[in-house]
Amino acid sequence: MAVLATIGAIDTAAITLKRWGLIGPLSCPGGAEGCDKVLNSAWGSLFGQPLSLFGFLAYAAVLLMAVLPLVVRGDSRSALHERSWWGLFLLSTAMAVFSLVLMGVMVFRIQAFCAFCVLSAGLSVALLVLSLIGGEWNDRGPLIFRGVLTALAVGLIGLGWASAMGGPQTDGLAKGMSIPVKSASTPATLALADHLTRTGAVMYTAYWCPHCHEQKELFGKEATARLKLIECAPDGQNSQAALCDRKGIKGYPSWEIRGRLDSGVKPLSKLAELSGYKGSLPAEPEPASP
Repeated sequence: MAVLATIGAIDTAAITLKRWGLIGPLSCPGGAEGCDKVLNSAWGSLFGQPLSLFGFLAYAAVLLMAVLPLVVRGDSRSALHERSWWGLFLLSTAMAVFSLVLMGVMVFRIQAFCAFCVLSAGLSVALLVLSLIGGEWNDRGPLIFRGVLTALAVGLIGLGWASAMGGPQTDGLAKGMSIPVKSASTPATLALADHLTRTGAVMYTAYWCPHCHEQKELFGKEATARLKLIECAPDGQNSQAALCDRKGIKGYPSWEIRGRLDSGVKPLSKLAELSGYKGSLPAEPEPASP
């Protein structure tokens, strides 16, 4: 279990560091497009952080509980051994159930394949099986009761969360259409959008990317319509995936301003600075980091 937990921790840590922009693109078996679509979807974040971060914490907890009984000596080892098996069983049950919920979301809602996600789900199920086999369960009654209770609780919470994240704002995913922009533009955002287009600025996007939608909301509906947007997702409407490949686009959104590429959500003030815009801008909050 310690070995499997280590593999899971490495898997989820790599995804988290990628989402934080601390490492470059990951080589995803089966194609990077599917992994990007899944990991950057509405279901790829929780409390403003990558969902993989919480997976890493869960694997780290499994690793700790699996290793401690092997290294602790003395009278406390026996009690620690029993408590560790209970912790391993309950945590791996929760991880396996939540992973199955995520697999359902990936297959039926996002409709993409992510090898990293499948690996994590497989590891979670394997940890559950090993906890059942390895533990000295003399009385199966409490094991079944606690396991079923944990599975029901996590399953209901997971399904509720998945349904909430997959509301009307994500209905366009299956059709290759971007989520509609709802905020209204101002004269200042319209003027900035016109300046960006006039000076040749381009925003490279993917219809399933929540950060691209966040960037558009900063401009508003009317101003977004004036921007030059390039759809990079191969299955998106009016896709120009070949152009994105030639440009070397690795993350979304990516801005090309004055011949330079810069990825990530940008405050309007930053876009004005990069493009040489001198007009007035509305006050705005700093966008969340992708």
